[in-house]
Amino acid sequence: MIREHNSVSGAHFAFTDRWGGVSAAPYEELNLGGAVGDDPVAVRTNRELAAGHLGLDPGRVVWMNQVHGRDVAVVEGPWAGADIPAVDAVVTARRGLPLAVLTADCTPVLLADPVAGVVGAAHAGRPGMAAGVVRAAVEAMIALGAEPARMTARTGPAVCGRCYEVPEAMRAEVAAAVPAAWSETSWGTPAIDVTAGVHAQLEALGVRDRSASPACTLESEDHYSYRRDRTTGRLAGYVWLDRERDDA
Repeated sequence: MIREHNSVSGAHFAFTDRWGGVSAAPYEELNLGGAVGDDPVAVRTNRELAAGHLGLDPGRVVWMNQVHGRDVAVVEGPWAGADIPAVDAVVTARRGLPLAVLTADCTPVLLADPVAGVVGAAHAGRPGMAAGVVRAAVEAMIALGAEPARMTARTGPAVCGRCYEVPEAMRAEVAAAVPAAWSETSWGTPAIDVTAGVHAQLEALGVRDRSASPACTLESEDHYSYRRDRTTGRLAGYVWLDRERDDA
């Protein structure tokens, strides 16, 4: 269910695994992605289960329509209506409002500045990381009053640089934009380390308090991996701040 959950000064960061839900194969069990072919009723139930485990109202969680870009939305509450904008990062200055990001190999990035009361969630796949979605999310948080030096960043389970094999030309292209993403597989072929690239970008932006999940989604049977299974579910990362007593 909730594989990793920690709190820092009233900021909460949580990442799910694939267990404890109701989805049938090949999405078993806790698929939280609504656009992968799973039964919508099962997905809704899984989202309710995960939110309940974290003490959250499932109807208040802000999800994204992720497209591997760098666009960011500033939100003050759940989306109105059925249409969710195509963005790969969301930020809010609303305490108590949970933000969520879906992944199945990409790097989920959770950010918080508890002093400013600002949090953000970003979906950093290879294209988005290279395009600058992390910088865009941090800059959107700064516009709301956050400061990088006060931010805490957590990245969740993702395919590691020893497993994310790519063509040499692709590695060269990504490394030209983000040198820290250059990697090599454990069997000696070209690879990309998206999480390393994300952390290098955060470091350059002045975000010092950072940690990364040790889990590689491709290696771990406890996590979904698109590269391993193709048709599969989605994990979620959640970030939110404690609600202040006078916060509606």
